[in-house]
Order: sequence, then structure tokens, then C-alpha cells
Amino acid sequence: AAFMDTAEVPHGAVAIVTINRPEKRNALNTLTISEIHHLMTALGADPTVGAIVLTGAGDKAFVAGADISELAVMTPAGGQAHAAAGQRAFDAIETLGKPVIAAVNGFALGGGCELAMACTLRLAADSARFGQPEINLGLTPGYAATQRLPRLVGRGRALELLLTGEMISAARAQEIGLVNRVVAAADLRAE
Repeated sequence: AAFMDTAEVPHGAVAIVTINRPEKRNALNTLTISEIHHLMTALGADPTVGAIVLTGAGDKAFVAGADISELAVMTPAGGQAHAAAGQRAFDAIETLGKPVIAAVNGFALGGGCELAMACTLRLAADSARFGQPEINLGLTPGYAATQRLPRLVGRGRALELLLTGEMISAARAQEIGLVNRVVAAADLRAE
């Protein structure tokens, strides 16, 4: 589930949205995707909110991906509907009209990496790891990584990550343009 907190800053309020499923490494299930979509849409319409920070609960994962246990029991039609719902939620973030900053505090894999890519900026803890490991499950990324990743890192680097399923460090993610800034894990929230 996603929850929100706000912090007053000199130029308005910053909403802090936290994906709160630490026991599942903040994996995205259908309910969480729906809550993210609803919450982001509401924050986009709220004139008192100037910016949004999106992060994951705990220190192990931003979002470790889609909830595989849920995907495993979906029919093909259910899987297609799930992917479409995720795409709509992430499109809403990308086109919100307000800055959405991903504070990547741990693993950002699969759907988690895709969620970070939908954000305006990506800040990462030095311990964060990124990747699109769907190919290891015989799947393609479901939430538009095939579109957003090449725009951020270029076609060649995107194909390498998508076709190998390789996990990369925060430093490497910054080198290739996937991450805007890397900071010490203890400083991520303040940054």
C-alpha cells in the first residue's frame, strides 16, 4: 500500500509518498498500483502541493518489481490488464505537471526501475541497484521500460540492460544517465 506525508518548505508543500510493503520489498501488486495512480492524480490536482518525493519503505528496496506471486496466478487477459493499469499509473506520474522525485533507497528492479523512470528526477542511495530482470522470467517489461529506458540512456545501453537482465550499481546508473544524482544512503531523505 502507498501512504503519504507532507513537509512544509518555503515555496509550498512537498508530498512524500512511500510504497509501504517492506515484507515484499515493496513489490507492486494490483492494489498498490491502483493506490499510486489515485494518490498521484489527487496530488497533481492539489494546488497546495508543489512537488512529490516517491520512495520505498525500509532500506532494502525502493520497489523490487512487480509482485511475482500475484502475476504467477494471472490469466493472460489478467496479465494484460495488470500491465495496462501499471502503464496508466506511470503515465500519470510522468505527465503530472509537477516534479516527482524518485528517492531510490534500495533495489529498483523491473517495475521498480520503471516506476523510477516515470519520475521527473531520480536520486539514488549509493547502495541502490537498478535493473530490468524480466527476461530471466521469459517476460518483457510490462510498464513501458522499452520506451522510457532508451530515452534516458540511449538505445544501445537500454538494449543491453533489457536483453541481459543485468543489475547495475547506483554509480553505473548515474554514469549512463539513468540516475541524476547518487548520495550516501544516510543522506538520501535530506537530499
